[in-house]
Amino acid sequence: MALQQLTGTLKILIVDDHELTRLTLKLLLAKQPFVSSVLEAMDGSHALVQVERHLPDIILMDLHMPVMDGWTASQKIRQEFPHIKIIAYSAVESKHLQHLLDQGIIDAFCDKAICSEQILGSLRSVCRV
Repeated sequence: MALQQLTGTLKILIVDDHELTRLTLKLLLAKQPFVSSVLEAMDGSHALVQVERHLPDIILMDLHMPVMDGWTASQKIRQEFPHIKIIAYSAVESKHLQHLLDQGIIDAFCDKAICSEQILGSLRSVCRV
């Protein structure tokens, strides 16, 4: 299903320990016609609570965070909620990313340094059925 057909229907959860990053992504995503709401979490453990409470469609997951990192949170979410799409993002590319993709733990990866169009492109990519 293409994003153009999803007007106002997607709930997106942003998981990042940097408040400014969450705010910037929230402002970008809230303007998109396919987004109904944008939720936030400051770490992986908070993300688990948000997922259980709100059942987002897509999660933008930072991989490097205190308390619970994005790798651990993504694995836990995938086990319990396999239908939720997870896009991992980080400023540092990791050798573990390919493993996460191969194992189906994440659906896509974005570098934090990329532009907004590439983030939106990743969202489009994981929403296609």
